[in-house]
Amino acid sequence: MAKGYWVSIYRSISDPEKLAAYGELAGPAVKAGGGRMLAVGSRVVAYEAGIAERTILIEFDSFEQAVATRESAAYQEALAVLSDAVERDFRIIEGLEDLD
Repeated sequence: MAKGYWVSIYRSISDPEKLAAYGELAGPAVKAGGGRMLAVGSRVVAYEAGIAERTILIEFDSFEQAVATRESAAYQEALAVLSDAVERDFRIIEGLEDLD
């Protein structure tokens, strides 16, 4: 089964306090959904039209699990707190099947 990944690139952060409050709720929601943080605000080098801003990468055991976590009540609560505090590109992508 192919894994699922959340990829978030923050284009701008207008309210760091709301972002911090979101993080306090989003972290447990992601863990409850089986997500594992692979990169959080790590160093970034952007090429072409990329933006070298805060980038988050979270892995789930399946694409379906990643989507279900995004749609969960706990994560929706975190999004409500985040509100308009950031502009970000958020997507869920399906990984490749294990080729071994």
